[in-house]
Amino acid sequence: MSVPMEIARRVADAVLYEGYLLYPYRASAAKNRLRWQFGVLVPPGFTATAEPSASVTECLLERADDAVVRLRLRFLHVRTRSVEQAEDGGYRPVAELTSGERTYLTFEEATEREVEAVLPISALLDAEQTVEVRVPGDRSAELILAPTGEREGRVVSEHLPLHAALRAGAERLPGPYGLVRLRVRVENTAGWAGPEAAREQALRRSLISAHLLIGVTGGAFVSLLDPPEWARPMAQGCRNEHTWPVLVGEPGHRDVVLSSPIILYDYPDIAPESPGDLFDSTEIDEILHLRTLTLTDEETRQARATDPRAAQLIDMVGDMPPELVERLHGVIRYLDAPAREAGTPWWDPAADSRVSPETDSVTVSGVEIAKGSRVRLVPGRRRADAHDMFLAGRTARVEAVLLDLDGARHLAVTLDDDLGADLHRSHGRFLYFAPDEVEPLGDGEATA
Repeated sequence: MSVPMEIARRVADAVLYEGYLLYPYRASAAKNRLRWQFGVLVPPGFTATAEPSASVTECLLERADDAVVRLRLRFLHVRTRSVEQAEDGGYRPVAELTSGERTYLTFEEATEREVEAVLPISALLDAEQTVEVRVPGDRSAELILAPTGEREGRVVSEHLPLHAALRAGAERLPGPYGLVRLRVRVENTAGWAGPEAAREQALRRSLISAHLLIGVTGGAFVSLLDPPEWARPMAQGCRNEHTWPVLVGEPGHRDVVLSSPIILYDYPDIAPESPGDLFDSTEIDEILHLRTLTLTDEETRQARATDPRAAQLIDMVGDMPPELVERLHGVIRYLDAPAREAGTPWWDPAADSRVSPETDSVTVSGVEIAKGSRVRLVPGRRRADAHDMFLAGRTARVEAVLLDLDGARHLAVTLDDDLGADLHRSHGRFLYFAPDEVEPLGDGEATA
C-alpha cells in the first residue's frame, strides 16, 4: 500500500468507527442506545426516518486522459448478538446472562466490509459503469457452558444479506483546462417491504459509516475546498450528496480522495500522540483516557461484556505507560509555514509588529486604559454569561489590551481580591471583557 493510501486508510478507519461506541462504553448507557449516526444508507423502501438510501460524490480530475481510478467502498455491516438462556430443553432470549466470571449481553456489533473496483477513465467517459455489491447473510451460535460443563445458554450472531451498487461515470468539462468530472453514486438496492418498520430492523440491511477512498494513477485530483482560481467555477459546480470529498495523503499530493460522511478538511491525519481507537474523534483523547480509568469494577465488567472492541480499549488505557500518557496532554503545532520558519507562530502577538498587548491602550469613558489600569467590571450590557454576572461590581487590574482577528479590542484582567492573581498572571490565565463592560477607576478608589 502506498504512503498516501496508508494515511488515507488511517483517517478512513477513524471515520468508519466514529461514534461506534461512546464513553462509558456500556450497552446500558443512554448514548449507546441510539447508534449508527454517520454515513447510514438505508434500503430505499424504508421511509420512517429521513436517512438517505444513496450518496453521490463528484470530484474533478486534471491530466486524466489515460487515468485509471480505483474505487474502494468501505462500510460497517450490523451483526446482531442475541443471548439466549437454556430453559426446558430450548432457549429463551434474555438481555444478560452471567456464567462463571463472564457476562454475556444482547447487543449489536459490526463487521467491516470493503469492495474495490478499478476502472479506466476512458470507459467511464463512454458510459456509466455499475459494480454490484452483494454481501451474503450468515448465522452462528456459540454455546455458553458453566464451569461444570453444563449448558447454560448460547449466543446467536447474525448478519442479514446486503445489496448495494457502485455507479461511476465521468464527463469532460468545457474549457481549455481539460478537466474531467468524476461521479460516483453509492446506492443501497436492498428490497424493503415495511416502510414504517423500526429503524433497528432497517439498519440490519443498511450500509453504516459508508465512505469512499478514490485513488488515481495517470492523473490528479483538484481540491474542492481550495481550488485554484481557474478551477473554482467547475469546483463549485460539483454536486455532493450526503458526503464530503477531501484530498488525503501527504500534503501536496493529489492522487487520493476520501469521500466522507463527516465534514473534513484537505489532508486530515491522525495525531501521532493518539494511542488507538477511542471511537470519538470529537473528544480529547486525554479526557477519554482519564475518564476510562475512573470506571468502577462493575462498569468495567459491563463495558467488557458490551463489545470486544470496548474490552481492547480498556486494556489499552490500563496498560499505557506514563510516557505515552504524558504525550496526551497536548502539543503545539504551527499552522502557518512562514511563521514557523521565522520561529514565531501566527497567533503570537510578536508575529505582528502592529500590536503590543503590553503597551496598547483603549479609551473608555474618556479615560485611556492600558496595562496596569484599574477598572470596575460591569458585564451584562452585551451578554448574560452567568459567570460574568457573578463578577459584576468587582474591581480588577488590566494585564493586557488585545486585538482579535476581527479588529475588536479586549481587556485581559485579574481580580483585585483574587488570592491567586499572581499565579494566574504567571501562567497568562486571565478574565476577558470588552471595553464597554468596564468602568475606569482612579488609583485611590477602594477595592470591591
